[in-house]
Amino acid sequence: MDEDALRDLFASLEALSFRSMFGGKAIYSNGLIFACMLDGNLMLKGDAQCAADYEAAGCERWTYNHAKTGKLIAMPYWTAPDDAQDDADAMRPWARIAYEAALRAKK
Repeated sequence: MDEDALRDLFASLEALSFRSMFGGKAIYSNGLIFACMLDGNLMLKGDAQCAADYEAAGCERWTYNHAKTGKLIAMPYWTAPDDAQDDADAMRPWARIAYEAALRAKK
């Protein structure tokens, strides 16, 4: 998904910006990272407060195996709900959830 499509998708948020990250793209609103594109997957920021919402929507948490220890590492990002990935109206509540998680992480 290119930056123009991401701007359209996240039109409900202010001051969007983008940076390269892990071979993908970090997506910011007002200077806070709230989403990213990794390996073609749109991932939304989350935390313990909203994890159940993501899981109920069928979203999957980003995990990977640590290269040295082999330990499974869970990152604070979940795949975006399928029905919201190409619909700005459907994405609006998820974008807000992700942005609020980014605000909480800042504290």
